[in-house]
Amino acid sequence: MNSNFSDQAKSIEQLLEMLHSKYEEVKLGGGSARIAKEHEKGKLTARERIAYLIDPQSDFLEIGAFAADGMYEEEGGCPSAGVITGIGYVKSRMCMIVANDATVKAGAWFPMTAKKNLRAQEIAMENRLPVIYLVDSAGVFLPMQNEIFPDKEHFGRQFRNNAKMSAMGIVQIAAIMGSCVAGGAYLPIMSDEAMIVDKTGSIFLAGSYLVKAAIGETIDNETLGGATTHCEISGVTDNKYDSDQACLEAIRNIFDKLGHQPNAGFDRAEPKEPSISPAKLLENFPTERVKPYDMLEVLAGLVDKSSFDEYKKDYGKTLICGTARIDGWAVGIVANQRKIVKTAKGEMQMGGVIYSDSADKAARFIMNCNQRKIPLVFLQDVSGFMVGSKAEHGGIIKDGAKMVNAMANSVVPKFTLLLGNSYGAGNYAMCGKAYDPRLIFAWPTAQMAVMSGASAAKTLLQIKVASLKKKGKVISPENEKELLDEITSKYNEELSPYYAASRLWVDGVIDPRESRKAISMGIEAANHAPIQERFNVGVIQT
Repeated sequence: MNSNFSDQAKSIEQLLEMLHSKYEEVKLGGGSARIAKEHEKGKLTARERIAYLIDPQSDFLEIGAFAADGMYEEEGGCPSAGVITGIGYVKSRMCMIVANDATVKAGAWFPMTAKKNLRAQEIAMENRLPVIYLVDSAGVFLPMQNEIFPDKEHFGRQFRNNAKMSAMGIVQIAAIMGSCVAGGAYLPIMSDEAMIVDKTGSIFLAGSYLVKAAIGETIDNETLGGATTHCEISGVTDNKYDSDQACLEAIRNIFDKLGHQPNAGFDRAEPKEPSISPAKLLENFPTERVKPYDMLEVLAGLVDKSSFDEYKKDYGKTLICGTARIDGWAVGIVANQRKIVKTAKGEMQMGGVIYSDSADKAARFIMNCNQRKIPLVFLQDVSGFMVGSKAEHGGIIKDGAKMVNAMANSVVPKFTLLLGNSYGAGNYAMCGKAYDPRLIFAWPTAQMAVMSGASAAKTLLQIKVASLKKKGKVISPENEKELLDEITSKYNEELSPYYAASRLWVDGVIDPRESRKAISMGIEAANHAPIQERFNVGVIQT
């Protein structure tokens, strides 16, 4: 084994160890003590409920596992934003599951909790997936109510989505398995069916203490809003169950009898394994950010064997476009080529940079995929568009706009993987979060920002030094270096894929070897929603 491979293997292994370690920590939610308290009440935890609910040995694609990572530290943290969301299978039916984690601040809603819930509902609405809500929440985290309550993308938006999904014919089933208070009480009751666990589930607009304070009535929570009250007196809930397990079984029985809807008709053949092993895939992707590599070798570890047909392979070489299959599904791939390439004119083009010819090629390829009803997969390792007088005179802005226009107006589902760099307008053109990918995941090697850390730090330093000079302050070379180190450290922290995942700029950070599963499940979900719109790119200059 050569030393370069040894260093590469060690580097990727460290990144994967960090990923798996962080995920194991996140899965503990509020910690072992809090889990034990839930068990003492006869309750399952959120993750245990999901494991019981979904089909045995089936896949669960978690969305937002690292949401709120490193945030709300003054409040004691909020792992996974206090709610578990993801796509799973119940009685072989794909669905979105949303489960409050009562081990984290009693399932209270933080700002990122609202954002994560809305993202789960967005995925369900785009893909026409049934939704299962496992409700166990103390409601809004009051110290931060001003960041959760009133705005368009805040807490109340989920109830609007409940109503919209109902009108769209998307099945929503809710199980009240713990607290369900105040405004949060509307979520399960705006679902198509609401069930409740006896003695542990409760639902009311105001608890017993608030009722006493507001109107002077003395009553306990169970009588006020327990399972017996709402199943036998108010009729708010439909049925009660003796345990979490019995309630979850009832949900499974509902899904066992759901009717089937028309699908989008995306093509799927018998899946084949990639031509290279998962270990080789890791070997082919360097962790050194400036090291060139051949993206085709990475694709060999992602697509089904012998399925890749490259489009215009001798033109626009810094973008690879082509059709392939991933786990049997037909896909169109747009991927940044990171090796240095030579044009027909003998000019050398930097890898990871989008040139005019590459942008033009990608725009045409995206149009073809829309015409043929082929989902698109974008693999990002992009430094941005080419700059300089030659590029500007050649119309890089016009060609870049063509690509962005075609991608933004695409009606086939889009999926994005951030492998390495995701900088500036390159992030946009390669279907960043702002362009509605159905799912977007990052590898542990990814970085996302306006520009690279080194470039940004130098630019920010120049701005800072100029500002100090305007104020008549002189900065020594030593102080300048300290300032540069401070700026670099802060900027590099913001480049991290976990920083992006904590804010839901991506749906999660995944092991590269899980990429095929994520894309396959994403396309399977998208196949539930027939394409209604006609592809139209509007005005594109030629």
